[in-house]
Amino acid sequence: MTEDRVLLVDDEEEFVLALSKRLKARGLEVLTAESGEKAIEIVRNHRFDAIVLDLAMPGMDGIETLKRLLEIDRDAQVILLTGHGTVPAATEAMKLGAADFLEKPCDFQDLMDKLREAIRQRMKSIAKHSEEEIADILRKKGW
Repeated sequence: MTEDRVLLVDDEEEFVLALSKRLKARGLEVLTAESGEKAIEIVRNHRFDAIVLDLAMPGMDGIETLKRLLEIDRDAQVILLTGHGTVPAATEAMKLGAADFLEKPCDFQDLMDKLREAIRQRMKSIAKHSEEEIADILRKKGW
């Protein structure tokens, strides 16, 4: 079985390095991006089981990044990390399609639980879309 792949998107380099190390120690494959723009570029070329996205970043913020990530991959499971009083923005992001959110600083076990759930939800979503596509093909073929 392959490792689950996670993308960490945050402009705080030390935070990303520390969190990446902890996630790798738990058996996850981790890639990182320091901006929304870089995350978009990476997601165009790689599949991820879950994405951890900082809401408040310079340049492209987490809301815009979320929108673009979901345009690229409708099954993307994005967990937002929010701080600095951005809970209302995180609520808005949930309405746009984010899987979940955590406030910084977050408990590592809570993050791991949310990542596991996001990975399960991605598998369910992909399976559902595959079944719909097969049913559509069968309808069109008249079988």
